[in-house]
Amino acid sequence: MSSNLSRTPRHVLVIVASTRPGRLGPAIADWFVQAALPAATASGVTLDIADLADIGLPLLDEPEHPSSGTYVHEHTRSWSRQVAAADAFVVVTPEYNYGMPAALKNAFDVLYHEWAWKPVGFVSYGNTSAGTRSVQMTKQVVTTLRMLPIGATVALRIAESINDGQVLQSAGLDESARRMLLELSRVASAMRPLRTEPDGEVAGVAGPVDGLRLTMAQPDDLAELLVLQRCCWVQEALANDTLDLSPLRETLDELRESMSTWQVWCVRRQGRLVAAVRARAHERAWLIGRLMVAPDQAGNGIGSWLLSYVEQQAPQEETAYYELFTGHRSIHNIKRYERAGYVLTHDEDVPHGSVRLTKQRQPAAFVM
Repeated sequence: MSSNLSRTPRHVLVIVASTRPGRLGPAIADWFVQAALPAATASGVTLDIADLADIGLPLLDEPEHPSSGTYVHEHTRSWSRQVAAADAFVVVTPEYNYGMPAALKNAFDVLYHEWAWKPVGFVSYGNTSAGTRSVQMTKQVVTTLRMLPIGATVALRIAESINDGQVLQSAGLDESARRMLLELSRVASAMRPLRTEPDGEVAGVAGPVDGLRLTMAQPDDLAELLVLQRCCWVQEALANDTLDLSPLRETLDELRESMSTWQVWCVRRQGRLVAAVRARAHERAWLIGRLMVAPDQAGNGIGSWLLSYVEQQAPQEETAYYELFTGHRSIHNIKRYERAGYVLTHDEDVPHGSVRLTKQRQPAAFVM
């Protein structure tokens, strides 16, 4: 393994699973962070606590499936950002009737891609079994989300380890917390390449030139995506005689936020990001935006190929037409979209300086 991986900063999210009044979870999470902090500092790991009682996620209230990555509620978007930013997790959980708390199961279920290829450790607590049966149940769930439970765990028997709501001073327990953190850190570093090679690669889509790889965008793509976006929209700024274009103003945080409402696809050629596009459903329309191709790759059909591909990703039953916008002076773009079957659609709600183009979706052919 490259030594660079071990020096890459890692972020561990400590999740407090219990939401009951009078719970021990926050005190145990605080103990774990303090006990593990020296090891975390030495190994370049940051620790944050996510208390599910404070986060307050409703029970599965998103209309779209979590695998779509499309969230309409800010509480889900905020949780998505927290989980996506983490490289690993520590779950602090009690045991309820031989199982995990319902709030923890819900916290897992409202997201999907954000959990993948990340390790998770457990600090459990309880009476007879010290919460270990809750951990066993939770492991079944996290492995389905493509997470990896590590071997090191901490299990606290309340009668032996807790007094007056606080974890008793114990060099042995503190050492267990440090060992878990170090193992979690090592596994997170080892799994990082899995997160930079997206599992959302599209199989069987032949590009117009050799060496193209089409994938769903991942958090690690965002910085490069922002650079590509600004390069591509310089031409739009010149054509429309304005720098007041949202793709040029957008920050990295805003781009990250947009991934909670848009599906984003990236195209790489020999590892380099050369094109991208995003889309989302809105009522009967399939909105297509930020279609971009690196200037030195333009003219070889990548843009048309990518436009055709993203049109095919529209929900079949719900989509009546495709919709996109471009600058009113972007003659090259307008002609390209017209060649692809789009027509200019006059609408008073179109943003100033833009034009709206739409294309009716052709129903899928019925094959006997």
